Amino acid sequence: MDITTVIGIIVGLAALVGGFIWEGGELSGLMQLTAACIVFGGTLAAVLVSFPLAKLKTVPRALALAFTYKNPNLSGLIDDIVSMSHTARREGVLALEKKAAEYHDPFLREGIQLVVDGTDRAMVEQIMEYDLQATNAKYEDYAKIFESAGGYAPTMGIIGTVMGLIHVLGSLTEPTALGPSIALAFTATLYGVASANLLFLPIASKIKSRGEDEIRRMEMMLEGIVSIQNGDHPILVRRKLESFAAGTVAPSQPVVEFKEIEL
Repeated sequence: MDITTVIGIIVGLAALVGGFIWEGGELSGLMQLTAACIVFGGTLAAVLVSFPLAKLKTVPRALALAFTYKNPNLSGLIDDIVSMSHTARREGVLALEKKAAEYHDPFLREGIQLVVDGTDRAMVEQIMEYDLQATNAKYEDYAKIFESAGGYAPTMGIIGTVMGLIHVLGSLTEPTALGPSIALAFTATLYGVASANLLFLPIASKIKSRGEDEIRRMEMMLEGIVSIQNGDHPILVRRKLESFAAGTVAPSQPVVEFKEIEL
């Protein structure tokens, strides 16, 4: 569980509701089922129209990225790559075939297998870059769904407000109906803006952040794969990977840029 996501949502809601009550408002005044139906139902409908079913099925995985987080063991990963570089220098890259086939990370496993197969360095980088692009696109698609919801929700809130005002204008001869109608009008806007800025857009940002972490980890592995293929000394490999993991240096080759690849 990523506690920061949960705490952020709780603190945000508590600040809004607490401020409202502090100024003398009543909690029941924020509970407008009709406004919630208009805003969240309309937002859901707009998202359903905007994306194909295949992408909408990824929403649970996207939410899992935002609310759960497994801290990657970068130090262990570096140790594994350095160990492979030791083996490659002592026994040759062919000695890595069994270890690569059994490695748990598919990206590193594929990269080392390409090196073992004698694939040209440029081709190794190009193939690995396909995986980087696919991973980047996956996280972008996850985030786009929530970004779209964050864009639609305030608009649905405005629609709810307009509908409420229409009802107000139609009930001028009934003073008792003015209060609920005005409450619906302004509560719908609140729901739309609050949900966009406390839920949808922050979740999209968190997913993008997760994607950046994953891409960075894959870039570090690619740097290690290239170093093993070059026959670099294990000490140099460790220094490069540790600096790379810390974000203090850029990769020595332009393998991390997402660019058009000519077939």
